[in-house]
Amino acid sequence: MEKEAFCYKDSALRSSELTNGLQRTGQRALLYATGMDREDMKKPFVAVINSFSEIVPGHMHMREIAEQVKAGIWEGGGVPRETGTIAICDGLCQGHCGMRYPLPSRDLIADSIEMVAEAHHFDAMVLIPGCDKIIPGMLMAAARVNIPAIVVTGGPMLPGNVDGNDLFCSSELREYPGRVERGRMTPEEMGRAEEAALPTAGSCAHLGTANSMCMLTEVLGMALPGNGTAPAVSNRRKRIAKQSGRRVMELLREGLTPRRILTREALLNGIAGAMATGASTNLVLHLMAIAHEAGVALSLEDFDEISRRVPFLCNLQPSGTYPIVSLDANGGILSVMKNVESELHKEALTVTGKTVGELLEEVAPVENDVIRTMEHPQRAEGGIAVLRGNLAPDGAVVKQSGVRPSMYHFTGRARVFSSMEEADAAISAGSVGKGTVIVIRYEGPKGGPGMREMLSTTALIMGRGMDEDCALVTDGRFSGATHGPCIGHVSPEAAAGGPIAFVRDGDEIEIDIENRSLMWHVDEAELARRREGWRPLVKAQGPALKKYAAHVSSADKGAIIEI
Repeated sequence: MEKEAFCYKDSALRSSELTNGLQRTGQRALLYATGMDREDMKKPFVAVINSFSEIVPGHMHMREIAEQVKAGIWEGGGVPRETGTIAICDGLCQGHCGMRYPLPSRDLIADSIEMVAEAHHFDAMVLIPGCDKIIPGMLMAAARVNIPAIVVTGGPMLPGNVDGNDLFCSSELREYPGRVERGRMTPEEMGRAEEAALPTAGSCAHLGTANSMCMLTEVLGMALPGNGTAPAVSNRRKRIAKQSGRRVMELLREGLTPRRILTREALLNGIAGAMATGASTNLVLHLMAIAHEAGVALSLEDFDEISRRVPFLCNLQPSGTYPIVSLDANGGILSVMKNVESELHKEALTVTGKTVGELLEEVAPVENDVIRTMEHPQRAEGGIAVLRGNLAPDGAVVKQSGVRPSMYHFTGRARVFSSMEEADAAISAGSVGKGTVIVIRYEGPKGGPGMREMLSTTALIMGRGMDEDCALVTDGRFSGATHGPCIGHVSPEAAAGGPIAFVRDGDEIEIDIENRSLMWHVDEAELARRREGWRPLVKAQGPALKKYAAHVSSADKGAIIEI
């Protein structure tokens, strides 16, 4: 047989490495074993990266989404091949040592996608994430591998109905243990709420990290319009999935790759979207990690600068009233972007092939109780603020949209803990008094290791009605469900010898959100004495976390893996 008889497809396609040439007989045989035929060998191979999981509500419906994606790819002339990656539910990890793993899983997900996409020479890919760290992990992989790619998220679940409140979200449920401890609610009432709070598949119904990241896929231009907010159980979510499968084939023909989309301008748009919506502080970590993979410079100064000029517009839980489906009913994230259009880089390209500006030409402005305008915002500044001072020389972050104005300036005495569990026990025992700044250290990327979320602590503070009496400062991080006077990402972290390692009970700490300040009232001479003979606390860690701790950067750099 002539050698040319084995040239099945255009050699410009990456997958031709598997199909073309006399020496590829073994590869072709393996592909035939999967059910392909000779006609399939001529077509592009498209990876469908599915993060389906039976234990994660935001991912348990992904098989159906993947089927819609694959149908679109077949229609577009490609051969879809589904493969999986892991998904960890931050909500299930809250309040225990399992919370060490979600942030490290972000990099594991990115690595696993790089490995399968490069090893099998896929020509393009559709990424199907749903929740907190899976979405940024997949976006990081898209930027790293840089083959045509599009994201189809799982979408938000519908709100629950608890005691007649049909806008109930799980962010409020997290505060119930504190209410039970204070006698403001019975255990039976809490049990009934648990059964009704999360009624469908999808990411939790409020603006936590999951839905913040879902919307970010649209703002960054990596997903089709509507992807950020279409409910998980809606037929529109299925249509978006199928359309995305067709569109990825067009991206391949157009040669439109993620790094042409994930530019600095797109990432600055992402920050603006986060500020306008009141998104999770985790977006600071994730945007910086995505920027790193895309080869784009991004810093905390970018967040601070945009926060000062892009106001907080959205009345969404946990900082406000409404669930994500209410935002979707009012046009979704594109309506928010329309209202801050003057602050966006409209020339940024999207996977639609249109620019942000061209997409927004088709969007009508919205002004109501769900979405405000820049002229009449919820608050004059963006949802996230970056604080600096001698307690956080390299920065710290706070979701200022979730802090009562009365707590924008707070001075208190430190009560220091070396783990979340120690702090939770003290709060539950009623031994944390008014005027306290709770300091939780050795929970950073290296010290945790894994930079746990302190949601159990913040939920106790809110549930016990302490959010105008106490504040929390930590080198750990917070759930998107967190609200209240909670400052995280303190850098350098305690494990790296940051100032937070040397705070003692009774030290005075001053928080000034308006002036972006986090000050510790201890002089340099005293700090020098405390540093003498210091050794960091090293917590027990298995092989995965030990590797992570050895290579992870500080939070102010996005907790990226430094090699």
